[in-house]
Formats: sequence, structure tokens, C-alpha cells
Amino acid sequence: MKLQDLHVLMTVVQAGSMGKAAVLLNTTQPNISRSIADLERAFGVRLLDRHRRGIEPTACGRALVDCGAAAFDELRRGVRNIEFLADPGAGEVRIGSTADLAASFVSALIDRLSRRHPRIRFELVTGYIDALHRDLSERKVDLSFVRSRGPIADERLHFEFLFEDRYVIAAGANNPLTRRRNIQLADLAGEHWVLPPRESVIGSIMTQAFLTRGLAYPQATVVTDAPQMRVSLLETGRFITVFPASTLKFLAREAALKVLSIELPADRRPNGMLTIKDRAVSPVVQLVIDGARELAKPMAKRR
Repeated sequence: MKLQDLHVLMTVVQAGSMGKAAVLLNTTQPNISRSIADLERAFGVRLLDRHRRGIEPTACGRALVDCGAAAFDELRRGVRNIEFLADPGAGEVRIGSTADLAASFVSALIDRLSRRHPRIRFELVTGYIDALHRDLSERKVDLSFVRSRGPIADERLHFEFLFEDRYVIAAGANNPLTRRRNIQLADLAGEHWVLPPRESVIGSIMTQAFLTRGLAYPQATVVTDAPQMRVSLLETGRFITVFPASTLKFLAREAALKVLSIELPADRRPNGMLTIKDRAVSPVVQLVIDGARELAKPMAKRR
């Protein structure tokens, strides 16, 4: 088996057709077909099924693609290890994160590490938890920072607790609501809300908070999961939102934001790191892991 043929198979599966794979690899379709045929002869099994809508891997093909992803990941990791040994403090790390953590904890972590190790290159990918789990399993990122929703379905992944979060309702410092005391959740039903999608973690917390008080879910004026955009809108003094307390701690350093005196349901969520079990991490990734533990230590509380 040739690594080049394995790379061709992985590209065909990703692209969904041999023609598209040929364009991506800057080669011809007959060369693509030849590589697939060589692999199928080597293993004695069919690796691809052809349908009207394109090409899909067989069970054997999927097993080989998964194996190839691991093999190429190990090669990349080996190259980075060699680079690190040749030049300690340099290298590349791919980080996955939810949007709120990326704008707060992860940004602070990268700022701290880049000052200590200015030759490290960081690649940050943001998304929802399910997508981040998938990216890590497919080795598209080295580790992820997430807010846990409970037990992880994928047994290949390991979650390391860093700190716990509560949720608060926030407004801009010049919003009239910040000068009021004894505000009730019902008083905010008609306000200009800027919220993440309802299916998000914050959306589920808001649903529970309003439901327990017999209120309908607020009609959001703006729906976005971009933390910096929510901060910008809050600064106008017209909008309110919900943030994890840790996120607000980092974002409010430059912005003039205030927490409203309203108690949300005690739905605390653990924040932590996701890695692949039994996978040795590179020295650069270990620097990130150690840095995250150090940054989270003052914020950590017993569950």
C-alpha cells in the first residue's frame, strides 16, 4: 500500500466523486481510478460504492479512511515534534472551541502563551459542541475547549475539568436597567434581547428560566452566537443578553458592561478540555494544556 494511494482515497471520500478529487489533487481522473484500483487489489475488497449522487465508502473503505486519518495525523505530529526538538518553543497547534470560550478564556490563554513562546502558531476553529467532537475525532484539531453538557457519547474522547460557570443577564453600563433594583424576569420580556440560537446551551437555560416563571421565551431582536457582536450591541445601551460569568469577566475588561440583579436557574456547567484518549500529544500541545490548567486554576471550584 502506498501512502499516496491512501491520500487519494481519503480525498475521493471527502470530495464525493473522482472528478472533484482529481481537481483537488491537480491530477487526472484515470490516475485517481488507478490509485483506487491498486488499493482494492492490495486488500482484496471493494472500497467504494458508486451511486447517482456520487461515491460513498463501503464499510471496508470507511475503516481504511479512518486508519488513514490516524496515520497522516501521526506523521504530522511527528514532523511537529521534530520541529519542536530543533527549535523549542516553536511549532503549530490547532485548537477547537465554542464561541463564548474562544472570545474569553481561549483568547486569554493564547495571549499568555504567545507572549511566552512568540514562535508558536495558533489555528483556532470555533463551532458547536457536536461539530467540535467530530473535528477532534477526525483529528482536524489537537484539542478542544468546550462547556460540557454531560457524559460524552464518543468513548475515544477524554474531558478534563478546568472550572465551573454560572450564567448572568448583562447590559451595557449606560442601560437604564442597570440603575434599577429588584428587577424581575417578567420585567425583561419586552426588552431588546440579543441571544444565541434557541438550541444553544444559553437558549436552553433561558427556556428553563422563563418556563419556571410561567413566561414565554423572549422574542430576540438579534440572534447571533458571536460574543463580540453581543458586546457591541450591549454597549449601545439598548440591548441585554445572557453570558457565562467567566466569559463576561474576560469580555468586560475593555467594554462597559454590567450584570443585572436577576437570578437565573442554578444551572452550572463545567468547562474543560477535550482530547483523544491514549494519544500522545506533541510538546507544543502540552504547552497549551499546561497553560490552560494554570489560567483556570484561580477560577476552579469544587463541583
